Amino acid sequence: MRTYHCFWLLFWAGQPHQSFLTPLSKRTSGFPEKEKVLVLSGNSRQDLHRSKRSWMWNQFFLLEEYTGTDYQYVGKLHSDQDKGDGSLKYILSGDGAGDLFIINENTGDIQATKRLDREEKPVYILRAQAINRRTGRPVEPESEFIIKIHDINDNEPMFTKDVYNASIPEMSDVGTFVVQVTATDADDPTYGNSAKVVYSILQGQPYFSVESETGIIKTALLNMDRENREQYQVVIQAKDMGGQMGGLSGTTTVNITLTDVNDNPPRFPQSTYQFRAPESTPLDSPVGRIKANDADVDENAEIEYSITEGDGYDMFGITTDKDTQEGIITVKKALDFENKNLYILKVEATNTHVDPRFLYLGPFKDSATVRIQVEDVDEPPMFSRPAYIMEVKEDVPLNTVIGTVTAQDPDAARNPVKYSVDRHTDMDRVFNINSGNGSIFTSKPLDRETLLWHNITVIAAEINNPKQSSRVPVFIKVLDVNDNAPEFAMFYETFVCENAKAEQLIQTLSAVDKDDSHNGHQFSFSIAPEAASSSNFTLQNNRDNTAGIFTRKTRYNRHETSTYFLPVVISDNDYPIQSSTETVTIRVCACDHRGKMLSCNAEALIHPTGLSTGALIAILLCIIILLVTVVLFAALRRQRKKEPLIISKEDIRDNIVSYNDEGGGEEDTQAFDIGTLRNPEAIDDNKLRRDIVPETLFMPRRTATARDNTDVRDFINQRLKENDTDPTAPPYDSLATYAYEGNGSVAESLSSLESVTTDGDQDYDYLSDWGPRFKKLADMYGSMDSDKDS
Repeated sequence: MRTYHCFWLLFWAGQPHQSFLTPLSKRTSGFPEKEKVLVLSGNSRQDLHRSKRSWMWNQFFLLEEYTGTDYQYVGKLHSDQDKGDGSLKYILSGDGAGDLFIINENTGDIQATKRLDREEKPVYILRAQAINRRTGRPVEPESEFIIKIHDINDNEPMFTKDVYNASIPEMSDVGTFVVQVTATDADDPTYGNSAKVVYSILQGQPYFSVESETGIIKTALLNMDRENREQYQVVIQAKDMGGQMGGLSGTTTVNITLTDVNDNPPRFPQSTYQFRAPESTPLDSPVGRIKANDADVDENAEIEYSITEGDGYDMFGITTDKDTQEGIITVKKALDFENKNLYILKVEATNTHVDPRFLYLGPFKDSATVRIQVEDVDEPPMFSRPAYIMEVKEDVPLNTVIGTVTAQDPDAARNPVKYSVDRHTDMDRVFNINSGNGSIFTSKPLDRETLLWHNITVIAAEINNPKQSSRVPVFIKVLDVNDNAPEFAMFYETFVCENAKAEQLIQTLSAVDKDDSHNGHQFSFSIAPEAASSSNFTLQNNRDNTAGIFTRKTRYNRHETSTYFLPVVISDNDYPIQSSTETVTIRVCACDHRGKMLSCNAEALIHPTGLSTGALIAILLCIIILLVTVVLFAALRRQRKKEPLIISKEDIRDNIVSYNDEGGGEEDTQAFDIGTLRNPEAIDDNKLRRDIVPETLFMPRRTATARDNTDVRDFINQRLKENDTDPTAPPYDSLATYAYEGNGSVAESLSSLESVTTDGDQDYDYLSDWGPRFKKLADMYGSMDSDKDS
């Protein structure tokens, strides 16, 4: 008979609360009466076959959150090849094998070493196998099975937010949606009621309610008023196990705010308001403020004020202050205590945003009465006009009245008024005013041609209170009279040619008049009567306010008469007629055949003729050439250089650097002792250098006297050494002068201080005896002597 090697997986039947085994055919809540065996064929991936007296198992359950002290027992592996002699070894692999799940390799018992949490991992897949301990070969195919962690109610419901915030309008209907809260449970929703959540309200009744299954919060009370209460705090509980006793629960807080609606009309706190306003209150100035109270907020509390009726409807206005929602009463027209001293107004306050849903509560407006008392003040005098315009002729006599201004005290007392002229507007005191009746009169002569308008200011002040004063402008126009004679428009000086013909036009005249003429000026020209008969010229009136001068004879002789003076009488046609006599100067000049003036025997005339263009250009060229010559001459003189005394490249000379330091002049006797150049023994031991300030004061050192037969080179080396070692010596870039050549020198002294005054006394032949160093100098001065001899 063919036999099958079976691999038995047995589970402990004594602890059904710890582990469960599920057959493939159906799910049972307990263990079957027969022994449970897992039979595997050679291929672990083939289907399982039920053998005689055996059940096939591949899924097991294990409770989570085990609280025992020992390892949690899972089940037992057993093979029919196991003879109990320890030759077989059971091994386990897969999820958590060796760490979370361990197996007794001898007995096949499986245990869980740690507490399991379904919320962390709900399913574990493991593989079991039995092998020969000696050969290591499997005696049964590998079998895969699943351990599912069975859920228990170990997680309470958690809300998605710790705190919810919501708002609804006040006066909402019952059942108005507020907000929905949501809680989740981490337990297995497919097993039992561990994850079934039910909502309930712990705090917030009777104002709000919550739906147990959805978590929707709704209003439960009608007409909740924001003005009574604005904030509500509701506590919602979520409980699992369907809300049954023993279930776990969590809570959250919901802050609910009632938003405002316009359900309250404005109301004045009092029915009557009283204000006082001086009659001198400026226009648009505030008189007082009133305010209607509105329990609403924001735009629902915005109020618009208006004056609906009253005797001051057109005298006052009212506006709304947007910040304070107050009504500001202002003055629209000037107040006058003497005309009216009391005004009564009716002011209405209305909401600008009205909600039609609440019109049943009544009209959303209110009214109040405003009484305004006008107070009397001491006002300055008032002129009858805002400005005065007066006219006066310029030839009126002094103290002539030209007009009158009138002002009176508007107060009931009618205080007397005195008048005066503001002298800042009439510095020349041309006008004056009667202080009692306000009549203005002239105090100085007027001249329209000098000033046409006089703008003065008149002051009216109360006699009893001079501080109460007012001003009015007075514009005085000076009217013209014909008091100015016409005159030439310009000074006329013309010429006539010697070869002129008779009736030849030599000049056109025109005139002007300072006076004003409404119909235009009309001037007439004529030669003065005393010169009309003997004149060599004639005058023709052109009837257009111009006249022409014509020659009367043919040819004029400038040697006989070089200048003619023609008197011309100019008259106007106004009343009274004004006339003047003007003189025209006419010179006799030589002209060419075209009538162009060539020359006159008198001084040059003021006319367009003058130097020709060619002459002007020639003069300009001469000036330019002269300037260029001067500039070149100056440049050449600057560029001239003296011929050097020694031009040989073989000469070796010291470079002398000049610092352009000037001495103190002839009066500075301490700066330099010229005697030192002549005699080294003349050095003053007590003199210190004055060109620098030494850092340390050293005692002056006396220079050793040179011997009489000291050579020049030794002398210079000695002086050089002394300067190098002298701490008070000048800096290295200073010039030290050595003029002493030594006693008994063949060349004697080379200093020009002891030279003779004339070059003729000098004999330079000895320079050739000094050696090659003085050869160039001997050649130069020797050639000079030869030039003199020649």
